[in-house]
Amino acid sequence: MTRGKVLVCSLVLLLQGFNVQAQFIPEPDSLPDNVLLEKQWGLGALIHTNGWGLRFRIGKNRTALRAWMWEAEYATYKSAKEIRVLNPYFADAKSYFYGKLNSVSFIRLGTGQQHILNRKPYWGGVQLSVHYYGGLSVGIGKPVYLYIIHFNSGFTDYEITEEKYNPEVHYIDNIYGRASILSGILELNFHPGIYLRSGLEFEFGNKNKRPKAFELGGCLDISPLGIPIMAYNPKQSFFFTLYLSFQFGKRYN
Repeated sequence: MTRGKVLVCSLVLLLQGFNVQAQFIPEPDSLPDNVLLEKQWGLGALIHTNGWGLRFRIGKNRTALRAWMWEAEYATYKSAKEIRVLNPYFADAKSYFYGKLNSVSFIRLGTGQQHILNRKPYWGGVQLSVHYYGGLSVGIGKPVYLYIIHFNSGFTDYEITEEKYNPEVHYIDNIYGRASILSGILELNFHPGIYLRSGLEFEFGNKNKRPKAFELGGCLDISPLGIPIMAYNPKQSFFFTLYLSFQFGKRYN
């Protein structure tokens, strides 16, 4: 065999060796990152048909396609009957919601399951999961305070005081506007109940250890004793909302 043929054969064998070795070197964020990780946590924000909220979740995988989760959430709630108005007689008056007795929000503490419908491949894509949650829901009502006009001897002689809204004595004519957001903070009233939630999660990206996801679903809060929100309306016991949330977090062992 000539020296040239030996050189060509040696070069071919060397290149094949590099190719075989390269096949066993995993790409970053692929095979090692696709290993099933036991624990996870997530932090997210949501908007819903009656307000907004913040959420924290933590959980543990039971199987490759099922995880047991716990969540804590804070969400505001705005009645569909709220109408923002202004006193037409004062140019610098502040807007407020006429007839609103309490500003309402919810704290939810619950548990549930995540069922993965399809796992995304290691190079990325979208993973679909179904969530079911339920637990304790506490409705928080903060009384509405307004600035009230008290006329003395004439239309130009008046004083303004801060008072808790009373629909029997406060009308559009003598309401100057909304008071400070902190007014009534020491008069919170609590309404225990339960909540149920179901949602469809879309997880995207190619980093299994750093998940990012959108979730679309519905949530129902049930308050047996009812929460007064609007004057001359019955107390509200059922609060159903549709929500869209974004969440990011971490998976680990």
